[in-house]
Formats: sequence, C-alpha cells, structure tokens
Amino acid sequence: MSRKSYVRGSTEVALTNDTIGDYFDRVVKTHANHDALVSSAENIHWTWQELHAQVQQAAAGLLAIGLKPQDRLAIWANNSSSWLVTQLACAKTGIILVNINPSARPAELLEQLQAVQASALLFQTQFKSSHYTAMLQALFPELEQQDATELQSETIPSLRYLIQIEDPAPAGMLSFAQLKAAGSKLDPQRVTEAQQKVQPHDPYNIQFSSALGTFAAPVTLSHFNLLNNGFFIGQQMHYTPNDRVCIPVPLFHCFGMVMGNMACIAHGATMVYPGQSFEPLQVLHTIATERCTALYGVPAMFVGLLDHPQLEHTDVSSLRTGIMAGAPCPIDVMQRVTTELHMPEVLIAYGMTESSPVSFMTALSDPLELRVSTVGQVQPHIDAQIIDEHNDVVPIGTVGQLCVRGYPVMQGYWQRDDLTQQVIKDQWLYTGDLARFDDKGYCQIVGNIKDMIIRGGENIYLAEVHSFLRQHPAINELILFGVPDARLGQELCAAVRLHPSHTLDADSLRQYSQGQIAHYKIPRYVLCYTDFPTAENQSTKDLLSADAIIKLGL
Repeated sequence: MSRKSYVRGSTEVALTNDTIGDYFDRVVKTHANHDALVSSAENIHWTWQELHAQVQQAAAGLLAIGLKPQDRLAIWANNSSSWLVTQLACAKTGIILVNINPSARPAELLEQLQAVQASALLFQTQFKSSHYTAMLQALFPELEQQDATELQSETIPSLRYLIQIEDPAPAGMLSFAQLKAAGSKLDPQRVTEAQQKVQPHDPYNIQFSSALGTFAAPVTLSHFNLLNNGFFIGQQMHYTPNDRVCIPVPLFHCFGMVMGNMACIAHGATMVYPGQSFEPLQVLHTIATERCTALYGVPAMFVGLLDHPQLEHTDVSSLRTGIMAGAPCPIDVMQRVTTELHMPEVLIAYGMTESSPVSFMTALSDPLELRVSTVGQVQPHIDAQIIDEHNDVVPIGTVGQLCVRGYPVMQGYWQRDDLTQQVIKDQWLYTGDLARFDDKGYCQIVGNIKDMIIRGGENIYLAEVHSFLRQHPAINELILFGVPDARLGQELCAAVRLHPSHTLDADSLRQYSQGQIAHYKIPRYVLCYTDFPTAENQSTKDLLSADAIIKLGL
C-alpha cells in the first residue's frame, strides 16, 4: 500500500507562549546596546534600548489619546521606523494593528476601515504620486471643523483619530509627534498595566488577504501565531544577533512584518530598511554600507538587482542568506543569486497570510535543485496533508489540495464566521493551492485551484506547465490561460514575449515539449510578442481574449 501525503513538523523546540511585548522586552534587556534598526532613508541607527524608548513613548501616546485594548489601529504607510514602532506599541497595549496596502485607493481604504470598525488611522503624508493626507481630506471634508481628538465621521462612525506620521498635521488630525508628546504626560505605569493584561492568544494583527478570490478578507492573527512563526523562520535562517537583515519588501505584508521584523526580533538580529519601497540602487548601497548578511525579495526584485549596472561596483560579500518567496524562481536566477549576490544559503519559503504566513521552507543544506523545484519541508509544530475532491488524503506523488494545521493557522476572518468556515474545517486550513509531496516530504506547489484548466477531463496545472516551458531559450516571459473548445471544454493557450532575435510557433513549441510533458499539457495555441500588450494598446490586448482567439481561427 502506498504512503499517504501526510507530514508532521518537528516538535523538538517548544513553542513560545509569550506575548510579543514581553518577548521584545527580554530581547532589549539582553541586547540593549546592539543595533536593532537601521532605516537608511531616514538616517536612523537605533539600538534595542533606543527602539524600546520610542516604542514605550508611542504606546503611552496611543493610550493617552483614548485608544483601548482591542481597538483597531490601521496603518496606511510604506516602510519606515514609525511603522515598526507602531507595530510594537500595539503589541504592548493590546491594540490590534490593521495593515493597509499603501497602494490602496480611497474606496478600498474606506471598505477596509469599515470591515474592521477601525478606531484610528496612522498614515504618511505622501509617497510619490499618492497624496494620502489630501485623499483623507477629500474623504472627510468635516475635518476642517473638528477637533483632532474628537473626530466624528458619518462615513465611518467608529473612526476617532487620524494620525499623520509627519509634522505638522492639518486641521482635524494629530501628528505622530503630538501623539508621543501626549504619551510623555502619561504615567508610565499605564503602559505596564496594559501590557500585563495582554494574552498570547489575543488578536494582535489584521491583514487583508485575497485567498478567497472574491474580495480582500480580514485575516485575524494573534501574538502566538506571529511570534512563533517569526521565531521558526529565523531559526531556519540560522539568525543570531550578528545578522543584519535587509528588508526591502513591504511591511504591510507578512513578508516584511513577520518574515522580516518578527524573525529579527525573535533572534535579536538587526532590521535594515533600505527605503520606503524597493529601489535597486538604494538596496545595493544599503547592503554595502550596512554590511547586511541577509536579503529578502520576490524573484523580480532579485532580477532587478542582478541586472543593475552598479552591482559589479558594489561590495555584497557580507551577504550569506536570504529569502526568496512570492513566485516561482527559475533556476538560472537562483544560480545567479547564489554567486553574483554572494547568497549561497538563500532559501525558499511558502505560506499564506492565513497561516502567519510560513508553513513550508527549504533548509540551508538543501541542494539548489530542491530550492528551485520545491518549497521545502513542513516547519515545526505544523501538520500538512494533501487531499482530493472527496477530502481523502492522496498517495505520495499525487496532486491535490494542500491543507495545514497547527499553531500558525489564523483565528479566522474578523467577524466573518461565514467566510472562516469556507477555509477552516476541523482545524485544517484549506490553502486552495495544488501540491504534491515526494517520499522525503518535500512539497512542490503546482498551482492553485483557481489556476487550473480542465481539458477533456484532464486537469492541467498552469504553474507546472509554466515551470517547464519557461526554460525554452526563446521565451522571455510567459502567460498561460485556457480558451473555450467545443469538443474538449478548454484548450491551453500560451502568450509568449520573445527574447530579441528569437522566433517561436506552436509547432516548434510542440516539438520542444514532446516526450517531456504529457501531451495534453502542451499548448494548443501560441501567441508571440516582442512586447506584451498594454492598456494603451487595447486593440492588441484584445488578441489575448478567448473570443478573439476563436475568431482568428488559431
């Protein structure tokens, strides 16, 4: 009888049953004069003791203006020291931090603030073409006539405070400096008392996820979820207080907040922010000047660094490790990262916001091929299984839906039990991702239930086909999608952006694929471009629609 696709993580290292605030305080005592945060764009170098002082002041300020434990404080800003300070101040006071994507437009912001009944919003004045303060003034015209500490909004009745990070704040708003000044007048014992009431399983953070595929759902995560996930990520990276982790990925996302900040805090490593968002030259300069030992990014970020003309003039020899996540990585990119960026120990991580986020991760000892073709093995204190459409666990090597269980599974979607019940069943989180295990427990993600087409009764997982076809020497970029077919239901179509001076057609791609992948996975149609269609070139973009392909008789 074949083995079933069920794996269980190690329990050798116990879970931490602390709150984030208490754990942070112990790290401060142990490493008081060691670097905690470097924010290059702000010219900030804080020790753990200096960071602690900032956090205490902000925590006191939040309480001083009237926020209470379990109130929701939303943050709408790019990476900065204020983001980290607010993250930790919320941990100490029991206030729930709500992460808002800085790219969110006013309608999205309102929807998300309403979804969590936010009491306060912390925001930056402006970033590039996004004028956050101006957008809020347009959303809340009543601000001109209201006191900054007594906001009353018909649009969002729960919202009482708008806090601008920069000083000075306009009418009806507070500045972060004013908030901290209010905190300086508060008895410090108030923060201690609030912190003592916080429990490890209390809700601590709400992040919005699109895993349901319909709208952004509010994922509720606890201290227990995030502190333990950060700890085991850092353990997998072999972090120590000597590590300096370059974090150009966004803090509003789990990648920055948990895999970055929490992993560093859990091991006393230094957090290094190159800037508010990813800029290749800024990242390279920060790695060199701050002697970073680790670097985070999605594959596109690493490609941007590898292809930057200043790389050959930049000393990146301090790097040893990092995390690549968010998308599959071609092996040629991974090879270049290990050599040209001096990161032989770069790792792959897999997870989702609903699992805090990481549930699978490669190891430093894994060969490069495994770090590209799989997402590693299940992490400590997590169970994982792969099931079929009948909820039966499938044999090893069989594709099915990946489910995980254990400490990192979210508490649920905020005040939406109906949505929670769609993805958590009998304590198992149904990820929606299609995967297979090998006989050593390595997990290969082959697609998402939404990213699958059915051709004549055969399931085609787009990510699996993409991984193979992407290796063709003529293909620079590749998009796969299904198109209607009267006989088979769907056929596979490949839209290809070619490398310069290369050509490709359906016949040559079919010959390349013959005998390498199953015949039904070979694209029936191929559309080739020197540049992909854009919104500005709508007539060309229409060629990518299923109707147009059928009309053209391809």
